[in-house]
Amino acid sequence: MSRIVLVIAGLATWASLPMHANAHPDTAQEEIRLFGRGVNLIGEAWSGSEGLVGFSDFEYRPISRVGELVEVIPGLVATQHSGSGKSNQYFLRGFNLDHGTDFAVFADGVPVNFRTHGHGQGYVDLNFIIPELVETLNFRKGPYFADVGDFTAAATASFKTYDELPNGIATATIGEAGFRRGLVAGSVPGAGGVITAALETQFTDSPYILDEELEKYNGLFKYVRDAGTGALTLTLSAYHSTWRSTDQVPLRAIESGLIDRLGFIDPDLGGRTTRVTLSGQYETEDTQVVLYGLYYDFALFSNFTYFANDPVNGDEFEQRDERIMFGGSAHNDFSLGDTITLRVGGDTRFDSIFNIGLFNTTARARFDTVRNDEVTEFSLGSFAEVSVELAPNLRFSVGARVDLFAYDVTADLAANSGDGHDAIFTPTAALAWQVTDRIELFANYGQGFHSNDVRGAATVIDPVTGDNVDTVPVLVRAQGAELGARYSTGDVQLALAGFWLELDSELVFVGDAGTTEPNNGSRRFGVEASAFWRPYAWLALDVSAAYTDAQFSGVDPLENNIPQAVESVIGAGMVLGPFDGFTASARLRHFGEAPLIEDNSVRSEPTTVVNLGAYYDIGPFQFGLDVLNLLDSKDADITYFFESQLPGEAVPVEDIHLHPVEPRQIRGSLTFRF
Repeated sequence: MSRIVLVIAGLATWASLPMHANAHPDTAQEEIRLFGRGVNLIGEAWSGSEGLVGFSDFEYRPISRVGELVEVIPGLVATQHSGSGKSNQYFLRGFNLDHGTDFAVFADGVPVNFRTHGHGQGYVDLNFIIPELVETLNFRKGPYFADVGDFTAAATASFKTYDELPNGIATATIGEAGFRRGLVAGSVPGAGGVITAALETQFTDSPYILDEELEKYNGLFKYVRDAGTGALTLTLSAYHSTWRSTDQVPLRAIESGLIDRLGFIDPDLGGRTTRVTLSGQYETEDTQVVLYGLYYDFALFSNFTYFANDPVNGDEFEQRDERIMFGGSAHNDFSLGDTITLRVGGDTRFDSIFNIGLFNTTARARFDTVRNDEVTEFSLGSFAEVSVELAPNLRFSVGARVDLFAYDVTADLAANSGDGHDAIFTPTAALAWQVTDRIELFANYGQGFHSNDVRGAATVIDPVTGDNVDTVPVLVRAQGAELGARYSTGDVQLALAGFWLELDSELVFVGDAGTTEPNNGSRRFGVEASAFWRPYAWLALDVSAAYTDAQFSGVDPLENNIPQAVESVIGAGMVLGPFDGFTASARLRHFGEAPLIEDNSVRSEPTTVVNLGAYYDIGPFQFGLDVLNLLDSKDADITYFFESQLPGEAVPVEDIHLHPVEPRQIRGSLTFRF
């Protein structure tokens, strides 16, 4: 703990020094710098826990992986227990969100979460996002907003990429462990509008003993033009990666000397992902319409228990997901007099998952099919929300949402085939009282939901054991409330929120299956605070802290702890530019202990990581140096507790399984702005 205190005292807090959107690279340091965190949301926000991040908040931010972009959301942690080509594991408000369940993410209006995914419900893989192209990230916590539906119990995050980049960029980055990254991006006028294009490649072996052999190719093409009173946007995004991974390993294997701390048990883990998205958007001051189509191909090889289930062939398995997805959303605002605004809208989505399966493998070769299905899933949602200005300093909003889901599962085991539907009604309400020009208070209530894997709604026979099993509901209700406050001046932004949240059913990670399964209901109480301070034009500071108490409902009080429910999170850092051309930034991330088993007899250790960045501009060139994990922390990125059986062991052994934080790494970059 003393180390944490010293780091916080030494580094203060984090933020980013921006370059004005229209600044020429030679004069960027002299321009007005805009922080998303510094935007005054008094009179605009509807809760104490929502916010805007963007512009220069991202510009000077040392990160080791793309998923860490969402860590700008106070209280959120994005870790990794597998290779960098896989989705991150997210933690927020006492949730182990797995890879996205109860955390809804959108990119330019297109949903990122995958329903009925081969690896995990709500799977969110952000690796297709190019950090330099992100203009803003809007986030809202809790189920208090009627315009979003599935996966929104904990939070909603919406990325927006630049319609026009401030300047063209060509970047080359090299680092330890064979890290190489290249990016070329720019905007040009064309076809009566603006065309933005970017191409990114990345290769790395990783600092783990098993070479990761990551190959990543990523591209984006965006066309924006005026259309009547609004703007028309067409976006094409294409991403492909392959990798090998070092997954979590048993603590006993490290302590016995069987493997190094950065070692591995199964050398054949990893996967591949292809994602291609075409979307169109039309937006005016009052209207937004989004249409999209997506192709997705995913394969992942994992081994959590090694030889516990099959002492001969081992427990390695492949999860497969190939689909096309179509959908859209729309909303429109209507002014009903001077003090009343009505927003109505809806969304629809169709997933045709023509290859979703689970296979037993050895060295990535299939030798047994556990299940191999085809699934179609359709949803239709509509909402209405009325905002009323009750007085010059008092606003009230009430909304309601209706969602309908329908599905059809064709399983290789006929008994597990079936179709059906489910529907849910979810109300919301918010009150905002602006006490002074600088202080606003909030009260929120709302209901939301997450969908379950619809195969669980059709499955009546366990495909492994042959036992009869109960089906699970398609839609799981969440409800919560929040009290918040916000203080804002030109240089200081403060936010505070206390919340309560209940779920009818919690999704819990099951180690021996390598997946999640529905469990008992849960309840959470928590508090969050964040602060942004810019005391000087050349210095910006930020700090956030969150604490959550999470428990299962309706179970033995001695066994009501939710595994991997992180209790406390601290984020801190600073960015400073003491003289023209030079910028330095530092970021601290700390997340505390969590129960690893329901009776709380086994707990994880806290984790602290500090990243440092320094950047120097000479004309159109920028030289960058990032030091990731500056203190060379030996903590764990993620920790589980379950049974596994190593080679030579006669029976499975319960043990902590962990994925260590990557050791200190240095990366250097050269950027040319044009």
